[in-house]
Amino acid sequence: MLTLTLRFAATISLCLSALALGGCETTTAGGAVGANRSQLMLVSSEQMDQISAQGYAKLKSEASGKGALNTDQAMLQRVRTIASRLEPQTRVFRSDAPGWKWEVNVIASNELNAFCMPGGKIMVYSGLINQLHLTDDEIAIVLGHEIAHALREHSREHVSQAIAAQATIGVGAALLGLGQGSADLAGAGYEALIATRFSRTDEAEADRMGLELAARAGYNPRAGLTLWQKMISASQGGRPPEFLSSHPTETSRVQQIQALLPAVIPLYDAARRRG
Repeated sequence: MLTLTLRFAATISLCLSALALGGCETTTAGGAVGANRSQLMLVSSEQMDQISAQGYAKLKSEASGKGALNTDQAMLQRVRTIASRLEPQTRVFRSDAPGWKWEVNVIASNELNAFCMPGGKIMVYSGLINQLHLTDDEIAIVLGHEIAHALREHSREHVSQAIAAQATIGVGAALLGLGQGSADLAGAGYEALIATRFSRTDEAEADRMGLELAARAGYNPRAGLTLWQKMISASQGGRPPEFLSSHPTETSRVQQIQALLPAVIPLYDAARRRG
């Protein structure tokens, strides 16, 4: 029995190693800021887009049922206009991204949050804009950051990591054709998606790419500094905004933005000249 167990464990290990090697890729070009780290990808983009679309539809339905979806038409138009300028710039990092089925909505909530799900499904919570009194440039920095998470497929990477972790403790039998159903794998993937708390590496990548997206769209990347000053003030003496969850320390974040400005200011200036 021990020999069989060891052999099975070795088989699991070898198969996971093969999966890891076969599933490692980079999802984006580097752009001016550089973001092309190799990632573990065990599920397809199409699978993630499907899960994302279903989750987004459910979120919209729930918000609509509460009378909280797109209640402020002026804010909705403002956010959609900014997003529409950012979306074409995504081609710098991914040639397919401008063709995604982009969607932008706003939920009336005091929550300081925003996100972009795989495939370009964007949601902004009104509290983020109202309570922090965000300018268009600052909203562009927020949206650029969240769009960058989708471009880099950080959620897909996290789901893949969750599946790999499940496989090592037994759910991997499904991957190996050993009789275990695939429902647990799908469930693990979905739970990882909806519970995602991005790593500091993910957040640093999203900061860099988001700053470049905003600059290329003609939004002042210096707004990244004022945005985080507002975020820091909002987090003092209480629970940090959801947008700050698992993010790099405020000091390192501001320092990174300052260090990136020389690379992205020329892009902003060029965009402004084009009008």
